[in-house]
Amino acid sequence: MDKEQVDGPLDAFDRKLLAEVSKNGRLPVTELAKRIGLSKSPTQARLRRLEAAGYILGYRALLDPAKLDREHVAFVEVRLTDTREPALSAFNAAVRDVPEIEQCHLIAGQFDYLMKIRCRDMRAYRDILAEIVSNLPHVASTSTHVSMQAVKDAAL
Repeated sequence: MDKEQVDGPLDAFDRKLLAEVSKNGRLPVTELAKRIGLSKSPTQARLRRLEAAGYILGYRALLDPAKLDREHVAFVEVRLTDTREPALSAFNAAVRDVPEIEQCHLIAGQFDYLMKIRCRDMRAYRDILAEIVSNLPHVASTSTHVSMQAVKDAAL
């Protein structure tokens, strides 16, 4: 099924709606309508249209990493031995199967990928680096930066 198009640029109501659902995706439509200044029916129609057009990709719960014993965050620069498309594809596929890798970005610069790894503690991170990350396809080297504190950690 083709995604529905949003006619023209987003208007002020669309932008307010997106800002509100990005802060709290569980707002009832009646509360969302009140916050953006429309009635329930047009708000609900806009919400469905923005979902169908792909502006809203989904909804999820924000979990507390400390309560889940995943407070340790490390950022890892990864250099590959090969950056041709088959090597990149193999690396990308393997990364998607590692739950501790929270984010992974292909980078233009002095290294090829930047990963955000979240785990229990430094000992767990060392095991992940040695047993998993270093054994991903085409990994030549890594460099780790350990986060001491998240000053700002927000999604779009």
